[in-house]
Amino acid sequence: MKLAHRLVGSALALALGALPTALSGQANDMSQVQIIPHQVTGGIYYLQGQGGNIGLSVGEDGVVMIDDQFAPLTERILAAIRQINPGEIRFLINTHVHGDHTGGNENLGRMGILILARDAVRVRLMATAPAVALPVLTFSEPINIHLNGEQVRTIPVAPAHTDGDSFIHFVNSDVLHMGDVYRTTGYPYMDLANGGSLNGLLEALGIAIGLAGPNTKIIPGHGAVATRAQVIAHRDMILDVKARVVALIAQGLTTYDQVAAARPTAAYDAGMDSPERFLRALVTELGGS
Repeated sequence: MKLAHRLVGSALALALGALPTALSGQANDMSQVQIIPHQVTGGIYYLQGQGGNIGLSVGEDGVVMIDDQFAPLTERILAAIRQINPGEIRFLINTHVHGDHTGGNENLGRMGILILARDAVRVRLMATAPAVALPVLTFSEPINIHLNGEQVRTIPVAPAHTDGDSFIHFVNSDVLHMGDVYRTTGYPYMDLANGGSLNGLLEALGIAIGLAGPNTKIIPGHGAVATRAQVIAHRDMILDVKARVVALIAQGLTTYDQVAAARPTAAYDAGMDSPERFLRALVTELGGS
């Protein structure tokens, strides 16, 4: 087992050779994706590729990994990690269920890496993923991992982006990985089909704001490292748009098309992705149709 999940020498080659056929069968779809490492501070990094940001705590005890993007990228992700630290990947923590954060689970699970996630993540993955891709350690309360001189604290939050969201707080380094509860690349996404909710999103953002200080570095699910002030601004934007949508519904504009035509996000649209997904979820949750 030890050799099966070390990222060094022949052990890595053997492990990669045993990856599922999905890796080679889908590789052409993402053949041009590069995995780019970014040092956040000290032994904390994130990897940018295709999908959610992968968080890393590295040091003499090995590697703690947060999320794993898509299966066809596993070999490149492992190579990027090995360039930072050649030690053992001790744990993989999933921040939530979505495939751009859990798509590599099967590959890494076959290497013997222990996967952690909330109970709800395991339950949802059981519907679509093989047993080897499932978290083997699950939690519903905060837990701590003590490696690399770091307290890695997993913090389950209210149903927000999904019903299985967790923050990962690198306490000693003052870094917070928020998964897709917070993205710097566009409007928030409450995945109602997977248990997400507006009120839970606001509550979760409040938890992050409370955890963070003025110097805390925040790794979003997608995008560049942010600050507490940016998360506050993001939360305040949601509250403003929510108030505008509530007012529109009260005026009788109860369908998505009616609300969208009034452009309640207009003040924030510059440089953002389309607000459609965000607005549809808002209208649904606030009693529209």
